[in-house]
Amino acid sequence: MARRALLEFEKPLVELEDQIEQIRQLARDSEVDVSQQLLQLETLATRRRKEIFDNLSAAQKIQVARHPQRPSTLDYIQLITDSFIELHGDRRGSDDQALVGGVGRLNGISMMLLGHQKGRDTKENVARNFGMASPGGYRKAMRLMDHADRFRLPILSFIDTPGAYAGVLAEEQGQGEAIAVNLREMFRLRVPIIATVIGEGGSGGALGIGVADRLLMFEHSVYTVASPEACASILWRDATKAPVAAEALKITGPDLLQLGIVDQVLPEPSGGNHWAPLQAAETLKGALHHHLTTLGALNESELQAQRYAKFRQLGKVLEPGTPEPSLSS
Repeated sequence: MARRALLEFEKPLVELEDQIEQIRQLARDSEVDVSQQLLQLETLATRRRKEIFDNLSAAQKIQVARHPQRPSTLDYIQLITDSFIELHGDRRGSDDQALVGGVGRLNGISMMLLGHQKGRDTKENVARNFGMASPGGYRKAMRLMDHADRFRLPILSFIDTPGAYAGVLAEEQGQGEAIAVNLREMFRLRVPIIATVIGEGGSGGALGIGVADRLLMFEHSVYTVASPEACASILWRDATKAPVAAEALKITGPDLLQLGIVDQVLPEPSGGNHWAPLQAAETLKGALHHHLTTLGALNESELQAQRYAKFRQLGKVLEPGTPEPSLSS
């Protein structure tokens, strides 16, 4: 079994894990009973891992969100659905591999699932453009969401991108227009939309599939208007100040929940979702089922009205003593 990639702040666990592996090897090669020592070391490693991951800074959470072995959109789709058929193409000559989607069944209910898709290694990341979708990717997503709206299928989107692709070709093909159209059109959809930030939710690339009735995010995911590196370069012309920017941007689940941006923060297994992807998938599946049930009780008008009201509240800042504006003002 390939060893998990360790992040910098996980290095204190390396020596302990090496001891555990040595004892396991001893148990395989001899008849010595080492179960007690093994249990003690595994318990210690679990406790230390929990201590580390319970106290991550915003910059460290970004590292977890970008972990190469973190479960991807297609991983979750495979784990939570009863069946899934991927659909391709934007019907304008493009089939972007950085944004995937298709029809599936969750607990026997048909729905549309789509999301950003990163690669596991360099070759796949190049093919997937590191999860940075082109205009064709967002047009494909909108085509699939229109299909879902036509056949009254709930929509589940999975956000995991550093941002939309910002190359010259993408700009020539209308990157900004494609995302803007998605922002506008998702408000008119008559079916429940649930978006989940499963890794990195960056800038307009995340928003292009993120106009949802419920926005969920995993505990060690991040959701931000710009990457901390980009923010530091803009504000201080110094990318090394990214950790400072990460704290100031309020990009973590607890901060965003307090600000009313996200609706639920999903707990992760000790060590992050890449340590126990099956457990992470069960957590996600349970949350999705709950919110689908709640949203399914609303009629189309109620659904659209609540979605509109939700986004009207975002970013509202009132000075002390300022009265709440009325809808007619």
